[in-house]
Amino acid sequence: MSEKRPVEHDGAAKVMKSIRRIVRAIDMRSKRVARETGLTIPQIVILQAVRELGEVTTAALSKHADLSAATTVTILDKLESRGLVTRRRSATDRRIVHTALTDDGDRILADAPPLFSEGFSRRFAALSRADQDTVVAAFHTVADLLDPGPIDVDVEAEEARTVPLRS
Repeated sequence: MSEKRPVEHDGAAKVMKSIRRIVRAIDMRSKRVARETGLTIPQIVILQAVRELGEVTTAALSKHADLSAATTVTILDKLESRGLVTRRRSATDRRIVHTALTDDGDRILADAPPLFSEGFSRRFAALSRADQDTVVAAFHTVADLLDPGPIDVDVEAEEARTVPLRS
């Protein structure tokens, strides 16, 4: 005999539906960005972080990009192999690795499309500052609710294993 599952709260079902729409939109945007740049969005996020922070440690990059250390290292390996970043060990502490953007990395970023579509950016900018703050706060709350905790997931490996769902 099968057990009855508790019925999800209507609000939770609506959140899930919205998250599915967001995931689909981000997936479509990711594919466009990848076609135009040959890079994934996490790779671009890391390049942007290196540009923004200057010569930076892997730990600082991980924290800034909100990615695990393992994922950050995997991304840096790929970016370095393409000549978009350089890495060097600290002269004072060999455990510390500093990353810097190359001229090619800077050019890729200059030519890369925005991570959000122009339509989203325009509509978001049209919101009042209070509404923008509300949206940001709501996303932080949802992200915190969904956070599985200290699981070290390799985003690049997960992306390679994930098969997009057709709706």
